[in-house]
Amino acid sequence: KRGQLYISLGSTVNYCMPKLLAKFILLYPNIHVNLFVANRDAVIKQLVENVADLAITGQPPEGVDMVSESFMQNPLVVIAAPTHPLAGLSNIQPEQLAHETFLLRERGSGTRDVMERFFTSNHLAMPGSMEMHTNEAIKQSVQAGMGLSITSLHGIELKLETKRLVILDVANFPIMRHWHIVHRANKRLSTAGRAFKQFLLTEAERLAPPIPIKGAVHAR
Repeated sequence: KRGQLYISLGSTVNYCMPKLLAKFILLYPNIHVNLFVANRDAVIKQLVENVADLAITGQPPEGVDMVSESFMQNPLVVIAAPTHPLAGLSNIQPEQLAHETFLLRERGSGTRDVMERFFTSNHLAMPGSMEMHTNEAIKQSVQAGMGLSITSLHGIELKLETKRLVILDVANFPIMRHWHIVHRANKRLSTAGRAFKQFLLTEAERLAPPIPIKGAVHAR
């Protein structure tokens, strides 16, 4: 019922974790939680170097000796300013996005990887883009009309409620990914670590359900 816990978070998952962490801390008030927030590559690096006990990321690592389990859905959507010419259109095709400017995170980001795979799978060249290093900068820039972006639905709920951003009706979207809790295969988790992992696997979907969207495409 007490101890230290070091958790590394992908920067997008940081939007949905506070509610879950608040509930966990209420259950285990003597467990001290330390959070690191970084892009996906940095998160995996912290696991490999044993800086973090556990990591939470939108894309499980490949080719490394890790244990990964999904615990909550993570819908990815295409967002735009309400005044964008594509806003309000139905069944937008991938080729209609090919000449748009996309705002994206730095290399190593999970959402950037999804965007690159989306255009490659549709046999389209990557559109023009602007790289930004925070999700907040991307949302503000999309809101200002500087371009489109692909992002987690969990991070834009307030912007949607206040009508500062809209979700575009793009074919094959949303792409349904999952949040994963990850640790090294040879890691002997502390009692605190095991408690947090079990908490996410059993409680996360109930405490932070995703907004339902029809027609989701599940990412491979």
